[in-house]
Amino acid sequence: MEATITSFLVFFFLLLVAVRGDDPYRFYTWNITFGDIYPLGVKQQGILINGQFPGPQIDAVTNDNIIINVFNNLPSPFLLSWQGIQQRRSSWQDGVYGTNCPIPPGGNFTYIMQFKDQIGSYYYFPSLAFHKAAGGYGGIRVLSRPGIPVPFAPPAGDFTILAGDWFKLNHTDLQGILDSGNDLPSPDGLLINGQGWNGNRFTVDQGKTYRFRVSNVGIATSVNIRIQGHSLLLVEVEGSHTVQSTYTSIDVHLGQSYSFLVTADQPPQDYSVIVSTRFTNPVLTTNAVLHYSNSNGALSTVAPPPAPTIQIDWSLNQARSIRWNLTASGPRPNPQGSYHYGLVNTTRTIRLANSRASINGKLRYAVNSVSFIPADTPLKVADFYNIQGVFALGSMPDNPTGGGAYLQTAVMAANMRDYVEVIFENSENFVQSWHIDGYAFWVVGMDGGQWTPASRQSYNLRDAVARYTLQVYPQSWTAIYMPLDNVGMWNIRSESWARQYLGQQFYLRVYSPANSWRDENPIPKNALLCGRASGRRTRPL
Repeated sequence: MEATITSFLVFFFLLLVAVRGDDPYRFYTWNITFGDIYPLGVKQQGILINGQFPGPQIDAVTNDNIIINVFNNLPSPFLLSWQGIQQRRSSWQDGVYGTNCPIPPGGNFTYIMQFKDQIGSYYYFPSLAFHKAAGGYGGIRVLSRPGIPVPFAPPAGDFTILAGDWFKLNHTDLQGILDSGNDLPSPDGLLINGQGWNGNRFTVDQGKTYRFRVSNVGIATSVNIRIQGHSLLLVEVEGSHTVQSTYTSIDVHLGQSYSFLVTADQPPQDYSVIVSTRFTNPVLTTNAVLHYSNSNGALSTVAPPPAPTIQIDWSLNQARSIRWNLTASGPRPNPQGSYHYGLVNTTRTIRLANSRASINGKLRYAVNSVSFIPADTPLKVADFYNIQGVFALGSMPDNPTGGGAYLQTAVMAANMRDYVEVIFENSENFVQSWHIDGYAFWVVGMDGGQWTPASRQSYNLRDAVARYTLQVYPQSWTAIYMPLDNVGMWNIRSESWARQYLGQQFYLRVYSPANSWRDENPIPKNALLCGRASGRRTRPL
């Protein structure tokens, strides 16, 4: 009998290998430590991955299986999350506290992910406490599979730019400011790939074209990128090929990623790659160098593209101009069950209004008057074990309440295969940036003023770009369409990390009554269990 069982298990394993034989595995081992860094010339405590800041880049191809064994050598719990990676059928790998128990100090956890049906530019970051302000982030580059046409010639090189604001205070000091009920000070500077002014050089050959992938990994401000003497040909936004439009500069809001092509068609000199903050006073700026390989190091005297004005209209019009490339292939040719997003009737409308509030004498941020507080057990874990009292479905309202803010572990209930319209409403005077884990969505409209049902008449139902992070301009709204086709417990959050930390987030529970592996993977055998789930078993072999 035992031999029969063993033979069956071997057969089952070989069957899995055969079924997934076309999807390679990539293995990583990452050691997370604190180390001294000097990004703005001041000694700070940074989060290093294998001694690196920023961390190692992940290079992959669509459908690759990514195995990352993370050893936490920090004195505090730790998690990594994967911005824009959809974790199809597997919110267990999402790496936020609502889905995963933290990796304890001295412990480890192995993430097992598949970059299923995705291409494009993404990044990872530490999601607990205020670790994001200490580094621990890195780029993710997902290339198309061989044989899948890409709507531009292969570039001569592919550069990653992780840009964002930075503070000279350590992350623990920043967290302490928020815990005391106060807001963060203004950032002290900007970084490009962990370095300050002229800390990076991108070498190009004259006459060739290069791809630049830019992600805003900051915690507080939108940025703008431009290159002296060169145009930026936008080709991809967060996993979607775009209509190829030329820009002199591009706004990248918190959490967002863009790809553009740059042709080295200028005299052989050195040119400035300029990143500056948007909608701030003062404006912070930093530089990298675009170096021609046949240059003698002479600096170009060409005037750099002017920085955008502080006016919102410039940025809003640019955002509206970004369109989906309807003739380009996606991650796979001719996907089964494909449809056009604008021809499907929505089944539910959700309106989300951000706000700033004071609760118990301390600064908080809220969505529809609810300021999120973490539970003692990750929500996904509590849901799996049916642990009562951790959260209540429906504790996140579908519409603004107009009432005072209050504390709640907010979870919105939703059903698999619903097709929802979500309107983000911003009555404040600051640009908001929002991310939804587990999904890409179509940004169908944005405008100033108050959203009303009549606003739907201005929606783009033909070629809106699909992406995973959106911006909402001051006194404005942004609308998205999103098919709920990914079962799980998914974080919807502000990408302003102070706002996220102080409550401007909630979880969307997408539920399927089938309880089938077709809809959702089982709990991982190596899942960490904590809180009220401590001592339970995951599942047998």
